[in-house]
Amino acid sequence: MSDNTAAFFAALSSELMLGEEEATLEAVAQRALEVVPGCTAAGISMRQRRGRVDTVAATSPLVDECDQLQYDLGEGPCLDAITDDLTYLSNDLANDTRWPRWGPEVARRGMGSIVSVRLTGDAGSVGAINMYGAGCGAFDPDSHDLALIYAVHASNALRAAHQASGLQTAVQSRHLIGLAQGILMQRYDLSMDQAFTVLQRYSSHRNIKLRDLAREVVDDRGLRHLEDHTVRRAAPRSRDTASGPTTS
Repeated sequence: MSDNTAAFFAALSSELMLGEEEATLEAVAQRALEVVPGCTAAGISMRQRRGRVDTVAATSPLVDECDQLQYDLGEGPCLDAITDDLTYLSNDLANDTRWPRWGPEVARRGMGSIVSVRLTGDAGSVGAINMYGAGCGAFDPDSHDLALIYAVHASNALRAAHQASGLQTAVQSRHLIGLAQGILMQRYDLSMDQAFTVLQRYSSHRNIKLRDLAREVVDDRGLRHLEDHTVRRAAPRSRDTASGPTTS
């Protein structure tokens, strides 16, 4: 890598650190058009719960359509990049035998080439960035190398954005639980420890996350459908319980 290339990617990495996860995803997809020669459209596919894969950012509706074909058919380079290998390159999707159903369909839509590169997180593979090229032969070896380097910086930016989002959620949850404690203390004449224990007990009884129950308490200014004496009965007489809000 030349000094100019290294300096470019160092600056690019800083530009992608936007803090908010959604904005970072959109920026990563959009900047791929500028960074990787031959790339005319790009999208990011991410693992979801239960093994599902979804497109979370795309530079055009056609990207969404081409990606969705991969998910529907169960074949395609982004699925392979996520699960099996680091990167996949094709400069002739219409005739690529690795994806005999998906490739011709995408080629008919004007996307003849693709580079798909795995995106990694703290726990390993989290998704892939898909860089489409119009027609055959869109990507040369330099394009492929730049796509690999770009994916590393994209992964770092997305990891940082995800961590920042998690911290923000935790802070918001603690604040919400604290508000709920205050409401219970005032309405039901409870101590801080008792109010927190009541929240814990009803969270467990209803199988609902503590922060979601706290949101209900804040919205309803109390525990819905429960008489005051019922709530007081659920509060412990001892004040030894920990009063610190959690995000469970």
